[in-house]
Amino acid sequence: MLAGPSGSGKSRLAERLGLPVLRLDDFYKDGDDPTLPVLDLAGGEPVVDWDAPGSWNHDAAVAALEELCRTGSVDAPVYEIAANARTGHRVVGLAGATLVVAEGIFAQEVVAECRRRGLLAAAYCVTQHPAVTFARRLSRDLSEHRKPPWVLVRRGLHLLRAQRAVVAHARLLGCEVCSPEEARVAIGRLRDRPGPTAPTSRR
Repeated sequence: MLAGPSGSGKSRLAERLGLPVLRLDDFYKDGDDPTLPVLDLAGGEPVVDWDAPGSWNHDAAVAALEELCRTGSVDAPVYEIAANARTGHRVVGLAGATLVVAEGIFAQEVVAECRRRGLLAAAYCVTQHPAVTFARRLSRDLSEHRKPPWVLVRRGLHLLRAQRAVVAHARLLGCEVCSPEEARVAIGRLRDRPGPTAPTSRR
């Protein structure tokens, strides 16, 4: 499990590991869902709080993780942040791997349930200096046109102030806090140790 503040390097690390990846951010609720939480940022109208767990489908994410681990594959949604909606799907398969990386800003929220179901190998919260995370996140979000620039700046400043609390919350929920490089090394050790045979896909 790879948790961490938005912009901390989770997705980049997941791509480097050479393991199957389930993107937990693809389990966001659609933008017209009436249960979405709202955030009142200074200097403008309230916006949807996409960094609150209430904007995300916890149960669907856990169910997908269990199906992937038990059967070897799962048909997962594809979510476009700029569109505030699911725009497709993709099949994630283990392809013989004995580990899968589940990464996203709400990964810490499913650590306890995955442990209870016997799915969890390890959980990490990757983090960097708040100023570095702010700059990386803003650059990424602007380049991907995720939201209007004024929303991204206001949201980024809010997340900058909240980062230490986010990391503390992940630690409380069972994540080991570390840098992306420390997580890479630790996951490499997990990958290289003997383990159970991966399930054969039923698809």
